[in-house]
Amino acid sequence: MGNSFQDQFLKAGLVNEKQVKKSKKAKYIKTKQAGKKKVEKVVDENRLHVQKKLKEQAEKDRQLNLERQKEANLKAISAQIKQLIEVHHQADMVGETAYNFTDGTLIKKIYVSDIAVKQIANGRLAIVKWDDQYKIVPKIVAEKISERDEKYVIHLETTSKSINDENDPYADYQIPDDLMW
Repeated sequence: MGNSFQDQFLKAGLVNEKQVKKSKKAKYIKTKQAGKKKVEKVVDENRLHVQKKLKEQAEKDRQLNLERQKEANLKAISAQIKQLIEVHHQADMVGETAYNFTDGTLIKKIYVSDIAVKQIANGRLAIVKWDDQYKIVPKIVAEKISERDEKYVIHLETTSKSINDENDPYADYQIPDDLMW
């Protein structure tokens, strides 16, 4: 039972020593290469797995960096708006006349001078909100704030002057838009 086919063929005289050695060598090389292929296949699979993990990690890092960049941009915009409001708010426009305006669905009241009421109604001044406080700023500043974030500009009169027709019988009559109740 211990005899292999090669030994049996050699005893029977069907093959010679040289052919047996050649066959053993070919078998040895074949098993070696098969083992290498398995190892290479495992290595390739591991390499692909590692590359996939690296790509996923790079994508996660990119998304995280984008979120951080967005947060930094929002903070920068908020700081710019705060600076615009603090530098340009009209503290001298505070007075005894109540001016009513809407903040979303709520009607709010701010006390300003008579001059400020007229300028707000004409669109020269605007009302902005910062830290739950209402401030009066010039129209140009309100437009700059609105470019950055519209939610801070609460009231900005934007009525455009319509061209008067020559045949308009009421052209001489001015319509008051700052009525006090």
